[in-house]
Amino acid sequence: MQEYDKWNEVKKNIQEDKKIRLFKERDIFFIIMGKNIGYEQNGKGDNFVRPIVVLKKITKDMFIGVPLSTQIKNGNWFYSFEFNMKDKISKNIAIIPQLKMYSSQRLLNKIGVMSIKNHQELKEEIKLFLD
Repeated sequence: MQEYDKWNEVKKNIQEDKKIRLFKERDIFFIIMGKNIGYEQNGKGDNFVRPIVVLKKITKDMFIGVPLSTQIKNGNWFYSFEFNMKDKISKNIAIIPQLKMYSSQRLLNKIGVMSIKNHQELKEEIKLFLD
């Protein structure tokens, strides 16, 4: 229960921060994701942070994002790719079932950009997953 109390305090701070965050499709950010329920993806550390790729920009304040993990997994629910992060290659998977709408207020810092090819392939994998 204590983690939920801590997350509630972090969430209050996010809500109060009115800084404008610029982002576009394919951007990869660290995001303040939070403490969630059951098998939903959680952020880690004191600020509940996790990497995410911006799948689709909806407005300047909202986007559809897909959480990322460095724990490589196989299956139809995951899309593996690499991106350049601080002059090194980072291997990640996009966790397709966890895609959802996010507020840009959750964005912390940009850590990379997904290639056009990988972004298109991810969208195709999402379509297959949803069918």
